[in-house]
Amino acid sequence: MWATMAEHAPATVHLVGAGPGDPDLLTLKAARLIGGADVIVHDGLVSDAILALASPQAERISVAKQRSRHSMPQEGINALLVDLAREGRSVVRLKGGDPFIFGRGGEEVDACRAAGVPVEVVPGISAAIGSAAAAQLPLTHREASSAVSFVAGQCKGLTDQDWSGLAGKGRTLVIYMGVATAADIADKLIADGVSPALPVAVLENGTRADMRTLRTLLADLGDMVAREQVVSPALIVVGEVAAHALAQDSLIAYRDMVQTMEGSATTGSNGKRVE
Repeated sequence: MWATMAEHAPATVHLVGAGPGDPDLLTLKAARLIGGADVIVHDGLVSDAILALASPQAERISVAKQRSRHSMPQEGINALLVDLAREGRSVVRLKGGDPFIFGRGGEEVDACRAAGVPVEVVPGISAAIGSAAAAQLPLTHREASSAVSFVAGQCKGLTDQDWSGLAGKGRTLVIYMGVATAADIADKLIADGVSPALPVAVLENGTRADMRTLRTLLADLGDMVAREQVVSPALIVVGEVAAHALAQDSLIAYRDMVQTMEGSATTGSNGKRVE
């Protein structure tokens, strides 16, 4: 069947944004395309609940990427999408968040165009927008921020990226893929003149049942990520808007824990202070 179809025009490749994880946040078009696809080429961040919307007959191909380790290089993914479309198969390239926000969607669109394969992009709610909404953290606020910037914490070496002016008073900086380099990110921003006392929030597993929202100050960011054992996927939001989030104040909890430990160390078993 595929050979017969391939004699005609190739099928369309649909780059579909799966959103931050909650299937209720999919667009209607995304859900329809997922349910009707012959093959789904998906990232590792796409939740099982969203993949479950696919037809039982659909082929699923994981091209999950982890820090410094890719199951398939980007060039291979590009070629796979083109080959599948030329077979006449209905292809959904399913990406966490939005395809054009740190999703390499632009590279895949370029590859399809160059090969003469029709391609369509279906936007998704980005991780930043979805996670911030779930945390009730406004990325803009008339009293706190009138500008928002998105950067990646690991796409290039931090020293190669110029973030000057992106964080500070009246601005919000959202950092994707920054968990592993959180301490370096804090040092970089402080060296650029950002106040160490600026609030920051870390949004872990945004919109999912196990989501955590942690808040501290920029100077404590690296230490907080370590002591709270934050794992990806997680976003870092730097700016005064972080003070508005529904969040666990990690710095306060850490201070209280240290004070309790210090109190125990100077108090004997009879409750009297040890001199």
